[in-house]
Amino acid sequence: MKHLLSIFFIISSLLLLSCRDSDKKVTDIKPYEGPIQEAEDLELFYNESATLKVKLITDRLLDFANGNREFPEGLYMEFYDEDGKLSSTLKANEAIYFKEENKWRGRGDVQLKNLENQQELNTEELFWKPDEEKMFTDKFVTIKLPDQTVYGTGLEAKQDFSEYQILKPEGIFSVDDNE
Repeated sequence: MKHLLSIFFIISSLLLLSCRDSDKKVTDIKPYEGPIQEAEDLELFYNESATLKVKLITDRLLDFANGNREFPEGLYMEFYDEDGKLSSTLKANEAIYFKEENKWRGRGDVQLKNLENQQELNTEELFWKPDEEKMFTDKFVTIKLPDQTVYGTGLEAKQDFSEYQILKPEGIFSVDDNE
């Protein structure tokens, strides 16, 4: 009987130890951080006062619990002026929307076009802050104008690309003396 009690005590101890190990493993499991929703072939519209402001087209959208959105296959956006006229477009090979900062980042072959002024920006990374209606980058940029091409590093621009400033311009520039 004494031998049987010893065996029972050893088995109980082992069971308790194994329970503690399994409890520890359960608490060590990291929460799921992947997308909570996924969608394909989307067209999204943003309106203000019944006027279209932004149209977004993407092949794939991933939504995350923290509000961030990823566009791993790229996106195409159209920006409209206050009269509802298409003013500029943006294309990127991939993009992320950071909800907490209300900021977008486009990467890869990023192209921003101002249709009215016939200007085109090309860069490898571009940020957009919708609440400030501002785009910016610290990467190399190429801006094609109707009569010349301008290069530089770093850029700040209005979201419709109607105004911009290259932070470190490079190359030869033509200057209009009449301004």
